[in-house]
Amino acid sequence: MKVCFPVEQNHGLSSAVYGHFGSAPGFVVVDSVTGECTAINNGDRVHQHGACNPVAGLGGHEVDAVVVGGIGGGALYKLNAAGLRVFRAGEGTIADNLALLSANQLQEYLPGHTCGGHGHSHGCSH
Repeated sequence: MKVCFPVEQNHGLSSAVYGHFGSAPGFVVVDSVTGECTAINNGDRVHQHGACNPVAGLGGHEVDAVVVGGIGGGALYKLNAAGLRVFRAGEGTIADNLALLSANQLQEYLPGHTCGGHGHSHGCSH
């Protein structure tokens, strides 16, 4: 399975998972079988609120799932429509979250658990 993690800085498996999908500077895609990491610049970072095109942000890279601290409803809907599952990141690094994901300990995002804006006073779940 190829899992996408939004990051502020790419440090491979030691990277911290970024708190919001759409505004992340980049992504690290990890093949959970081989451990291979691929860095991607977020091709859709600059957009109006609600106008996120998360699949375009992945720059054509195919992934099966996303693990992120927070995500807006529009981005979640578009990722789900593209066949991707989206999970709420736990504490720690990409490696920590891969372990949690493989142990089925990450909660899947549902439409009612998303962010309402890009500020930190908006009451979202991250």
